[in-house]
Amino acid sequence: VYTRVLKIPAPPARAAGAPIPVSIPARGGWVDPARDPLRRTGVCYTADAVSALQDLICPQCQRSFAADQVQRFCTDCQSPLWARYDLQAVRQRLDPRRLEAPGGGLWAWRELLPVRHPQADLTLGEGDTPLLSLQALGRALGQGRLWLKDESRNPSGSFKDRGIAVALAKAHELGLRRWVMATAGNAGGALALYAARAGGRARIYMPADAPQVNQREVRAAGAELRLVEGMIDLAGQRAAHDAAQDGWFNLSTFREPYRLEGKKTLGYEIARDLSWRLPGVILYPTGGGTGLVGMWKAFGELQALGWLAEQRLPRMVVVQAEGCAPVVQAITAGWSEVKPWPHPQTKASGLRVPWTMAHRLILQAVRQSGGTGVAVSEQEIAQAQADLARLEGVLACPEGAATLAGLRRLLQVGWIDPQEEVVLFNTASGLKYL
Repeated sequence: VYTRVLKIPAPPARAAGAPIPVSIPARGGWVDPARDPLRRTGVCYTADAVSALQDLICPQCQRSFAADQVQRFCTDCQSPLWARYDLQAVRQRLDPRRLEAPGGGLWAWRELLPVRHPQADLTLGEGDTPLLSLQALGRALGQGRLWLKDESRNPSGSFKDRGIAVALAKAHELGLRRWVMATAGNAGGALALYAARAGGRARIYMPADAPQVNQREVRAAGAELRLVEGMIDLAGQRAAHDAAQDGWFNLSTFREPYRLEGKKTLGYEIARDLSWRLPGVILYPTGGGTGLVGMWKAFGELQALGWLAEQRLPRMVVVQAEGCAPVVQAITAGWSEVKPWPHPQTKASGLRVPWTMAHRLILQAVRQSGGTGVAVSEQEIAQAQADLARLEGVLACPEGAATLAGLRRLLQVGWIDPQEEVVLFNTASGLKYL
């Protein structure tokens, strides 16, 4: 049994005469951007602004973008933007042992997150999810060290909470209050809940056949739901059009820089929970790919900080469904870009993504790591769900179960050594799919 006590920290002490950020107590202490001392002075990393954020950068053309202005993506390269931090300053000021205490949640990593002020943190208690040892499955598969990162413990029941919490906190800090998003399901529920927490407005675009539970949770949180005939790519087009027309900010996958920053904390937590080591292989269910790209970014940052006990990085494995496997197809064919998948079909709604804007970054992470991609059948996913529940007591979502199915495939062909340490991902609660 795990018990987590969440404490709301008192605001940091300020010198006499120092600017006092305006807050709305009922909403957790938001900083009013109009009176934000950082936006006036350009200070980057101070006692009052613990984020070491420097700027944003396009990983394709290396162009720099100001981090204290509203940014979306690099239109020249059609590439997502990455946040860049003063890692030398973090290394000098932050002892990683401070991060080993339980209960800190996602915002324990705030020096490496983009929100300038701790008072602007937005939380429902996300992060610090368990890394479970799968001993029974490990014995059955002959895999000695097998782990599952169980993201079903997040407030909305999925890993989407990490990215949404950070993206909304930063958006609010920059003065944005109205958000749109295209989603296959779980991200819409997360945005609806966190927008309610933040006191903003959310408009969610979903395929008309998205899971009913995701539609209901959006409506329950008071967000506006717009159903679109077609796949998530068409929902994304509608969201982008309406956002531009109505002046709302588009939070769809990789259409802004900061959901990635929330998702990268997955990588930080794995390293911390394995005593600052990294596993040999990570299998990740890949739709939009934010988590995989985020973890690869996190591992590079941990290397630069000198916090890792070993410099070896894990091999990253993309897991997709056979009915929608555009990234696996590109990996197998040796392509430099991912081509849209025609007529995607899978019950794992989070994997029913025919194309992703981050396709080049995903391919880069997989190839730099020496990883691979594997597509699994609907039958294999269903069997893996049953095995996780019956052998380990984990009610996994289909996307999470796909990683176990992928592991079985790779063990069969000898790609993974039975002595290697392997991490699987359960990205959401199976309760959402009953």
